[in-house]
Amino acid sequence: MRMRKMVALGLIVLVCSLICTNLFAEEKKYDLNPAFGIKDILKENMGKRVYVRMESGEEILGIVAKVGDQLVQISEVAGRDFYDAAIRIDRINAVMFKVRGN
Repeated sequence: MRMRKMVALGLIVLVCSLICTNLFAEEKKYDLNPAFGIKDILKENMGKRVYVRMESGEEILGIVAKVGDQLVQISEVAGRDFYDAAIRIDRINAVMFKVRGN
């Protein structure tokens, strides 16, 4: 009987600690520099996984490998095993990237 109470108390403490951790976790936000363009945002996300939305509406998911003056190389393109993409920066409408966890 005493063991059951200790296990129940341990579970309650665990659940409360998880809830409190989520409540007090600091929300991460992206601080956009108004002077930045698409190229600057791509450079900021070198080595990270991003979605690139093209003028055509197509979205490409991959890792930013290199950023040049006119092209960006996206490696490990989702759904295209063994492929990379070279994309004209002036044809990109948006770059989406992960800011928060979970």
